[in-house]
Amino acid sequence: MSKNKKVKHVLGLSGGKDSAALAIYMAREYPEIDIDYFFTDTGYELPEVYNFIERLESLLGKEVLRLNHNVRLINSDEPVFKRLLKEHNNFLPSGRQRWCTIRMKLEPFERWIKPFLDDGYEVISYVGIRADEPWRDGYVPNESQKNLTIKMPFAEDGIKKSGVFSILDSAGIGLPKYYEWRSRSGCTFCFFQRKIEWVRLMERYPKAFEEAKAFEKQAESSENGETFYWMGPNEPLTTLEDPARIAQIKENHEKALQRFEKKKLRERKRKLGMHAMVDEEKLIDTLSMDEIYDDIEGGGACITCYK
Repeated sequence: MSKNKKVKHVLGLSGGKDSAALAIYMAREYPEIDIDYFFTDTGYELPEVYNFIERLESLLGKEVLRLNHNVRLINSDEPVFKRLLKEHNNFLPSGRQRWCTIRMKLEPFERWIKPFLDDGYEVISYVGIRADEPWRDGYVPNESQKNLTIKMPFAEDGIKKSGVFSILDSAGIGLPKYYEWRSRSGCTFCFFQRKIEWVRLMERYPKAFEEAKAFEKQAESSENGETFYWMGPNEPLTTLEDPARIAQIKENHEKALQRFEKKKLRERKRKLGMHAMVDEEKLIDTLSMDEIYDDIEGGGACITCYK
């Protein structure tokens, strides 16, 4: 890199544990790097996310730029998601068609850095992918972004999941409060939520739940003939109006949690020896949700949204 080359360092915060820990880590370990922190607001974030971002600002002593200029239309109260939904012929995003991440997260980021790239800057974007996540690629720059470089300090410096917890604890900020009931950040209606998380959303934020329920569609009444339910092809959110169904989901989750705890206990006994005394440790299920359901970390969700 030329000494005279203009460089802009950026780090995106999702409201998740990894990106937050990375921001703290970079400020501590690389204080000579002037980093611009940003948060792309979809307009459907959890209240705990906004609170966590504000706490990070205080801790870092630096403003977190909100890339939310397109969350609401100019001179309109219509959320950008509803406008984008119309542009996508009223087809809701899903695991196979993740246009929400592209349109509401990636495109605002690309618009923000484009003037800097056009002006000859090298833009270095720091991503919170850890050393124990070798399968993650992160954001891949396109042909017009040749001066955009993605760096993964955690992966390069050997920081794993336990290291992330240590960084957050040592900084006195801890985990975002949504971990008390949810396993990741992201929109309130994120389709990667598990059924137990939908139940918890309904109990904690009934207004957001009702909004998500209103987005669901049945072919006979939807404008484009689409049937779409957030919890799966055969179970609309209206099924959670039945207390018996809620009880069943909670019971199934508790059974899955107990199976996972027994599995971890067996693993610890094998590691320490069959006759070793092992104290049973009650897990915080949201921190192990993916393992409980034998899924990859994040449950397949987009890293831009929850890291």
